[in-house]
Amino acid sequence: MSLPVEIVFGVYLGVITGIVPALVAGALGFVFKYVTDVTIPGLGVVVLSLAIAGVNGGLLALNDETIRSSERAPAILTAIVVVLMLSMYAHAQGDKLGASVPKRISLKQLRDRTLSTDVIELVGGRGRVSVEVAGEVNDMEGYPPLPADTRRAIVDGDWAFPADLPLAELESRFAERLRTELDLADVAVRIDEQARATVSAAPPTGALSKRVPAGKRAVSVSALVPTGIARGDVVRVITPDLDAEGAVIAARSSGKPEPGATAASTPAAAGDDPDPDDDARTDGGEEAVAAPPAATAPTTTGGEGRVTLALDRSEATALLRADRGRVLVLSRGTRREYELTALLRRAGKRFRKVSVVADGPLDGHTIGEAEVREAYGVAVLAARHETWTVAPDGSQSLSAGDDLFVVGSRDALDRFAEVAA
Repeated sequence: MSLPVEIVFGVYLGVITGIVPALVAGALGFVFKYVTDVTIPGLGVVVLSLAIAGVNGGLLALNDETIRSSERAPAILTAIVVVLMLSMYAHAQGDKLGASVPKRISLKQLRDRTLSTDVIELVGGRGRVSVEVAGEVNDMEGYPPLPADTRRAIVDGDWAFPADLPLAELESRFAERLRTELDLADVAVRIDEQARATVSAAPPTGALSKRVPAGKRAVSVSALVPTGIARGDVVRVITPDLDAEGAVIAARSSGKPEPGATAASTPAAAGDDPDPDDDARTDGGEEAVAAPPAATAPTTTGGEGRVTLALDRSEATALLRADRGRVLVLSRGTRREYELTALLRRAGKRFRKVSVVADGPLDGHTIGEAEVREAYGVAVLAARHETWTVAPDGSQSLSAGDDLFVVGSRDALDRFAEVAA
C-alpha cells in the first residue's frame, strides 16, 4: 500500500487502541491532582499509555495477521503517535479538572442558591432586587386567619434587598422584615431564582399583653378622652380615691363628646389592633367597631371613651373600684433624638442604615481595626451584631449581614456604602 494509505490506517488503528489508554490517563490525572495536588509526570503517562496500547494492539494482531507484517511499520508508528497524543490530552484535561473541582462540598453550599441576573437592578453602583409576593398570602396552620388589610400590605409592599445575598439569607431577611414591620406572630418565606416569594403568615397574638411591662397591670377606665392620645403617651387619671400616672397602652373614643366639649365626630382608637385583646368587651364595655389601620400612629378623636393604662398592682386595684375618672395628658418635653438629628443636619451630616457585605473590608474585623472614621469619614452610631449596641466602641466586632447606623456627609456615606456595606 502507499504511504498515505498507511498513515490513514495508522490513525484509524491509533484511535481504536488509544481510547482505553486515554480514559485511564485522564482518570489517573484527575485523581492524583484532586487527592494529592500532584501532577503525574509526562513520562509516566507515556509508559502507561504504551503499555495499555500494546495490550490492545496485541489483541488486534491476533485477529488480523496483516498488522504484524513489517510492511505496516508506518501505520504502527502513526498509531503510536495518535495513542500518545490522545493520552496526553486526556491527562491534561483530567489534571485541570482535578485542580478546579472544590475540595470540600458541604450541604450549605448546595443550599446557597443565587438569584437570576435578570431580576437584579443596579442602583447607585450596587445590585438590588425587589422581591415580589407571588399569589395569595397563605395562612399558618394553628393560627387564626390573616386579616385582609395585612394580606394587602404584604402583597403590595415594596420589599427591596441587596442582590448579593444567597437565597437562604434573603428568605430569612424577608421573613424578619415582615415580622418586624407588620408585627406578625410567625412567617414562612420561600423565594425562587426569579425573586418571586411564597409567603405564609400568622396574625399578631396577644397584642395588648405584649405591651404591658413586666410587673405592671393593665386597667381600663371610662373618661372624657382628649383628642390625639396615642399609644405611649403618659397620662394622669384622677378619681375621688386615686391620682395615678401611667403610660397609655390602648385608648378608644367614641367621637361623640358630651355637650360643651369639642371633638371630631368620627370614632377612633389609639393602639387599635384587630385583636380581641384591644376590644372594649375585654373589660366590660360595649362592643365597638374597630377602625381600619391608619398609615400613621393611630390617635383618638376625643369624646367619651376608655383609656387603658399600665399601672402598679396597688394602683390598678384601687382604680378598678372607680366607675370613671378624669384624664390629663402630661408633657414629655422635647425629644432629645430629634434635637440630635437637627444639630447634625445643620452641620451638613446625614443618617443612613447599611449592612456589612460578605468578604468586604468590615467583614470579620472590629470597628477599630477597620478604621471606619479615618478611612471613610463616617461614624458608627449603632451596630447590630445579634443585638443592637448604641455608640459602639472600637472593639465591636462586625460580620456579614450586620446592620449599622452611620452618620457623615452625603459623599462620605456614598463612598462607604459602595466599598464596605
